[in-house]
Amino acid sequence: MMKATLFASVMALSLIACSGGDTKTKNSEDTTKTEATSSNRDQIKIVGSSTVYPFATTVAENFGRTTAFKTPIVESTGSGGGLKLFCSGKGENHPDITNASRRIKASEVQQCASNGINDIVEVKVGYDGIVLANSRKSDGMELDLRDVFLALAKNVPDGNGGTMPNPYMKWSDVNPKLRDVKIEIMGPPPTSGTRDAFVELAMEGGCKTFDWIKELKSSDKNAYKALCHTLREDDGFVEAGENDNLIVQKLNANPNAFGIFGFSFLEQNADSVQGSVIGGNAPTFENISSGDYPVSRSLFFYVKKDNIGEVPGIKEFLEEFMSDRASGEDGYLAEKGLIPMNPEEHAQWKTDVLSLKSLSLN
Repeated sequence: MMKATLFASVMALSLIACSGGDTKTKNSEDTTKTEATSSNRDQIKIVGSSTVYPFATTVAENFGRTTAFKTPIVESTGSGGGLKLFCSGKGENHPDITNASRRIKASEVQQCASNGINDIVEVKVGYDGIVLANSRKSDGMELDLRDVFLALAKNVPDGNGGTMPNPYMKWSDVNPKLRDVKIEIMGPPPTSGTRDAFVELAMEGGCKTFDWIKELKSSDKNAYKALCHTLREDDGFVEAGENDNLIVQKLNANPNAFGIFGFSFLEQNADSVQGSVIGGNAPTFENISSGDYPVSRSLFFYVKKDNIGEVPGIKEFLEEFMSDRASGEDGYLAEKGLIPMNPEEHAQWKTDVLSLKSLSLN
C-alpha cells in the first residue's frame, strides 16, 4: 500500500515537472514570436537616389551629431530601386524614407498601397541640373538639345519622314560644328531618376525639335515616347551604374568621353571636370535656379507616415532637413551643390512637411 502511494506521488511530481517544462517552452516561443513581429529598430533607414544621397548623408550626419538620435543609415540604390524597396512593405525590414531625383509615379503609389502603405509624406528638397560633362584635360562642348538627342538616341530621323538606327559615330557626324571625335557617353542605368529626368528633359527636348515627331505625340504617344526616350545600345552610350564618382574617375582617364550626372557632382569635382553648355546656358547655380539651363529637375524624398512615432527620430529628421540652416537659401546643403528653393516656396513646403501633409498627385 505504501509502495503504491509512493509510486503515485512520484508520477504526479513527474507530470507537474513535465507540464511546467512545456509551459516554459511555450512562453519562450511566444516571447520570441512577439519580438520577431514587433519593431525594435531605433535607427532610421533611408534608400534611393544617388543624386539626393550626398544631401541626405550630410543631413543624417549632422542630425546624428547634434541630437540624441542615432545617425540614420543612408544607402544609394537609385530612385527606381529605392521606391521599389520603400513600397515593398511595412515593418523594420523595409526603409522608412526613400530619396528620388524625380517625382514618385502613380504606379509606384499604387504599389505602395497594395502593400498597406497608404499615407506618404512628400518632401521637396530643392533643385538640381543634369550635366553632360567631360574632363578639363579636353575642350568644353557647346550643344543644343537636338545635338544631344541625335548623339544618344537609338533611332533617329532618316530625312524622309521615317527613322533609322543611329548612324552617328562622331560628334561631327551629328553637327559639323562639333568636335571630330568618337561619341563616348557614360550614364546611369534605367533604375536611376537621373536617367528618367535626362531622357524626359534633354532627349525628348531635342526629339520634339523635329516637327513631324512633335506631331506624333498627339497621334501615337507610345511611338513618340519609344523614339524620344530610348538610348542607343552600342558603345556610344555605356551604362556606368549608380556611382557618379566612378563616372568622374573614368572621365579623367578618358578625356574624349562624356558623363551624365547631377550638378552637385560637377560642383564637387569642378577642378577636374566641366559641364557642357546646352542651349546657350552653362550648368551654373544661377542658371539652374532661374530655369534658364534646360536640363533641370526637382529633387524629393518620401516618408512612410505610419513609421513616424514607431521609429525614433523621423519627425525630428524632417525638421532638420527642412530647416533654413539645412535646405534654405543659405543653408549648408547649398555648399554641397543643392539648388535651394526660393524662400516663399521653401516656407510652404516646410509647413506642409512638418504638418505631415499626405501626398497627393493631383
